[in-house]
Amino acid sequence: MGQWKDHLVNGVVSLVISVAITVWMADDDDGPWDLSDMALAAGISGFFSGLFTSYFAK
Repeated sequence: MGQWKDHLVNGVVSLVISVAITVWMADDDDGPWDLSDMALAAGISGFFSGLFTSYFAK
């Protein structure tokens, strides 16, 4: 179970970084999507990217 904890932590770290950068760099007035929609998409993508990169790297 210890390995999965490491993978989940890497996923959460990637999620936080992805959402933070997306919210910081996004212009809320530009485009048809809400900032919350963009943050959600970036968070999901970042989480799975970090999780699977960590999982398959070992």
